[in-house]
Amino acid sequence: MGIGSGIFLIAIGAILTFAVRANVWWIDVRAVGWVFMLAGLAVLAITLSYWQARRQRARTLIVEENRLSHPTAMMPPPPDPPPPSAPPS
Repeated sequence: MGIGSGIFLIAIGAILTFAVRANVWWIDVRAVGWVFMLAGLAVLAITLSYWQARRQRARTLIVEENRLSHPTAMMPPPPDPPPPSAPPS
């Protein structure tokens, strides 16, 4: 489901609980509204805990080490560049 579904269930439950004043003989509309709101809270809690656990797993730091085939201590330094020549006059 997700965060949007949880908010939707909470909104529908609040409407049924606080705004609808219908007397239906076979169902208690206020009780259905409270059930929807509790279900919406449960969906939000499960979704947020799932994403929190996933966020913690995503922070794992991976360090990759590359080793050269020729160690740098064995290679001679590059030669110095020649000095600049004087400009022609």
